[in-house]
Amino acid sequence: MTVKVLSKEDLGSGILIGKQGDVYTVLTNEHVVRAGKAPYQIQTVDGKTHPAVEKLRSSALEENDLAVLEFRGDCADCVVGKAGKTPAPGDEVFAGGFAFSDRTSPPLKEGGLKGFTFKTGEVSIVLEKPLQEGYQIGYTNEIEKGMSGGPVLNRAGEVVAVNGIHAYPLWGDPYVFKDGSQPAPSLKQQMVRYSWSIPIQTFVRLSLSPT
Repeated sequence: MTVKVLSKEDLGSGILIGKQGDVYTVLTNEHVVRAGKAPYQIQTVDGKTHPAVEKLRSSALEENDLAVLEFRGDCADCVVGKAGKTPAPGDEVFAGGFAFSDRTSPPLKEGGLKGFTFKTGEVSIVLEKPLQEGYQIGYTNEIEKGMSGGPVLNRAGEVVAVNGIHAYPLWGDPYVFKDGSQPAPSLKQQMVRYSWSIPIQTFVRLSLSPT
């Protein structure tokens, strides 16, 4: 279910969340899409590259660092992810994506897509209110650059969140709540140690809301 998002270069990762006929829908981060320029491309697990267009663009999605792409193709090995409920602290989770540092790793199948990275860990914090851009789940999986937009999975293989922020970010301050308030210093000291993701249920809620 994990794909690579490209323009003229690698941008990040994405999640297959829908298929209707030969049209696939991909969920990723808004910052992944904005890192490049159209035309976009999606590379699937079989190694094929497909032209893609951005769909469902809205301020609500962008405010939550989410973007949706679509492409046409025939991918027998592609799997559409199933949304799961938001995990709780202590739950084991698995993060997938195409890390920039792991481009030489072998493909999942002969002739397929290289560079897939899979990280294990557990949920440490689920914030009562989301940070700016919708981040709410802190977890110990050591996600890397390039894994943004990839899935966070539970033990049942359901998508519970979208990767987006790695631990100890090098610039900016992502630890500000949507209402503009700041976390307590003791909480912020914990937060910087974790990777952060947007609950998949945030996207489900937004996609079901009237436009």
